[in-house]
Amino acid sequence: MTLRPLTRLRRMCLALPEAHEVEAWAEPTFRVRNKLFAMYAAATNHHGGGRPAVWCKAGPGNQSIMVQANPERFFVPPYVGPSGWIGVWLDGGVDWAELADLLRDSYLLVAPKKLRAQLQDVERPGPPEIAGGGTQGGGRQRLDGGAVAATGKVCR
Repeated sequence: MTLRPLTRLRRMCLALPEAHEVEAWAEPTFRVRNKLFAMYAAATNHHGGGRPAVWCKAGPGNQSIMVQANPERFFVPPYVGPSGWIGVWLDGGVDWAELADLLRDSYLLVAPKKLRAQLQDVERPGPPEIAGGGTQGGGRQRLDGGAVAATGKVCR
């Protein structure tokens, strides 16, 4: 069974250290110590413009690069767009691994130093796979359940 986009988004956001959900503007928002790092926009209200989306904080310059590179997947959201936030459509072919990275980056932009360090501790390279499952060759776990190999490629 495929998870609804909001369910999947919620799981990824709440997997981050001390992340919590707050309803604001009639939509779920995701925060760390009350600092907003992601906001869901339902297709059914004026924020979503007829399509489900998530808005997340982005580093300087990232918004224009992403929107220009792929306007079918990324957009400048209303209200927070002028501050550099990026909108990601959650209908169609969503790259959930990429979205997990964007959410992580957004979280790191607002999280306190201590929590950023906790997240980086979780993502330190692990030991090579012994017997059974896990990541191989010093990979690290991802928010979407995949793993990132030492080369940076996603392993599933």
